[in-house]
Amino acid sequence: MNSLRRSLLLPLATLALPWPLRVRAQATDAQALLAASDAIRNPTQPFRAIVTVIEFEKGRQVDTTTLSSHARMLDESGQFATLLRFEEPARDAGKLMLKNGKDLWFFDPGTRSSVRISPQQRLMGEASNGDVVTVNFARDYKAEDGGEESISDGERKPRQARKLLLTAASDDATYAAIELWIDADDKRPIKARFLADSGRLLKTAYYRRFERHLGLQRPTETVIIDGLNPQQVTLVRLSDIAARNIPVTWFQRDYLPRFQGD
Repeated sequence: MNSLRRSLLLPLATLALPWPLRVRAQATDAQALLAASDAIRNPTQPFRAIVTVIEFEKGRQVDTTTLSSHARMLDESGQFATLLRFEEPARDAGKLMLKNGKDLWFFDPGTRSSVRISPQQRLMGEASNGDVVTVNFARDYKAEDGGEESISDGERKPRQARKLLLTAASDDATYAAIELWIDADDKRPIKARFLADSGRLLKTAYYRRFERHLGLQRPTETVIIDGLNPQQVTLVRLSDIAARNIPVTWFQRDYLPRFQGD
């Protein structure tokens, strides 16, 4: 059977299924598409990157924070652990943030104490703590197919995309629900809308500036726009992305006072 004939027959085969099986097949397809998009956003091997968060108000830059990020997948479920060290500004240098499972900790070397914090808590501007740690959406959310749409991407260019409707499936999820648009051809994430429990729009994000790192074209910049005030914009930029042999011991709360980085 050639590829053209297969592409024509597979949708017809899905429609011929009984309704419960058809819904299940569509859900499986949506979840697989979400996982494929995750693989573009996140390398599967342990890696290090520099994360720069830049806050703008009415087009004017008002603040910047730079962090070094160390991340690795801990198990086959796709769960990531992330350790971030604040590099700049100087007043925050050396402070740490650790995400492991549902736990998120902040460590201050001045007091040598760690406190639990929330992923929803704002780090800076429109970027929350949960926006700068490495997350696999397919693990934390259940995906539903929202159909195909023509949308504008982060460069204001028209793109044909598949829309996925994500609902939180675990306590680890930062948001109650996400609307995610993925390129229909190459599975790259294009746009996301993050929603509160009430359905209120919290923020909109655009994934852009794709560059080749660790074997794939990956987004190196996320533009985050406030859900109420579009004049409040935050950029999250990734640079110096490289594979690292990162010990699992780094991702333990008890290790934070001894962390020196690499």
